[in-house]
Amino acid sequence: MTNPTAQYAPRFFVKQRITMMVNRYEIIEALPDGSEGRMFAVAQQKRLAMKEQVTFYSDDSKTQPLFGFRARQMMDLASVYDVTAADGTVLGSFQKDFGASLLRSSFHLNGPGLEAYGQERNAAIAIVRRFVDLPLAFHFDFTDRATGAPVLTSERQFSLRDRYTVTVPDQRVDFRLAASLAVGLDALMAR
Repeated sequence: MTNPTAQYAPRFFVKQRITMMVNRYEIIEALPDGSEGRMFAVAQQKRLAMKEQVTFYSDDSKTQPLFGFRARQMMDLASVYDVTAADGTVLGSFQKDFGASLLRSSFHLNGPGLEAYGQERNAAIAIVRRFVDLPLAFHFDFTDRATGAPVLTSERQFSLRDRYTVTVPDQRVDFRLAASLAVGLDALMAR
């Protein structure tokens, strides 16, 4: 991907840094050898905000917004999060499946021509995470609801700081939607 607003990136990394006022995420290019390339975007989420909103910027100066996501409703356990481009164009949405998430976190992902469903890969780790606050590695797999084909995976690495490898085998998934979902998974699970 040569442009951070390009429509598709097959693989990238998400790194989180926690500060006093915001959760900060860096979206980083994944090079073919598995190493890190350049930073595509920086995202921030205000801590303790009543309405979930995350804006992605082109760099640390935060002068050029690229895209973001925002909850449609405040204080809704199953709120829909709309992902929009900098100009306000809706790119898609994601939503936590609250009922299914009681034991195993699950989400809906929607974009143009795409309806996908994803949940934590390992049910045992999902249950353990609810009772133990340890930096466990966990993974999400999203599949196309119509075909069952893989759409997106987000794999958390075992570390004290959150780091994810996001793989997107389905070219229908806009990079901005994939990056928003990856950050949303972390933010909504209070990681």
